[in-house]
Amino acid sequence: MNLAASGNKGGSMASRGKSETGKLKQNMEEQLDRLMQQLQDLEECRDDLEEEEYEETKKETLEQLNEFNESLKKMVTGNMTLVDELGGMQLAIQAAISQAFKTPEVIRMFAKKQPGQLRTRLAEMDRDVMVGKLSRDVYTQQKLEILTALRKLGEKLTVEDETFLAENVTATLSQFEKITADLGSEDKIMALASSGVEKTKV
Repeated sequence: MNLAASGNKGGSMASRGKSETGKLKQNMEEQLDRLMQQLQDLEECRDDLEEEEYEETKKETLEQLNEFNESLKKMVTGNMTLVDELGGMQLAIQAAISQAFKTPEVIRMFAKKQPGQLRTRLAEMDRDVMVGKLSRDVYTQQKLEILTALRKLGEKLTVEDETFLAENVTATLSQFEKITADLGSEDKIMALASSGVEKTKV
């Protein structure tokens, strides 16, 4: 009787661990959504704000992202399950902090490991730029972010996409790409992140 009870207890502990990881991931995704929404709202009402007010609010949001990244980093240290679950989120947050990525919706899809949705967005953008609904500059920036995110998520890019990346990549994106090629280079990533935050203070 006791043996059976202890066996059941062991099983429930394992499933509880799994459900706690799920809850933790959901909680982190909700926090990320809130921060991305803040960034999106800020961009959408940029024309209504004084430049100084816009910069100040953006700086505050980036600092909140930085704090979120620090708590994420502490959480995944030594926990391989969480590294697998939240590794993409860490990369996406670092892309946002360093200003390598500027599109909240793309950062959100990257963080949640949604390559299918990233590809759908890219197809919609291809159509929008053809009919003049999207400016070429915005299209180039967002396409660069999507292709970089897809590559980081282990997706295979076409030769055309690789060429587009090589021809249009920005200095910040290139730096982000280089230092995150080795996922162990946390110190380098954070150095880039802090320089991104510093730049917004100027």
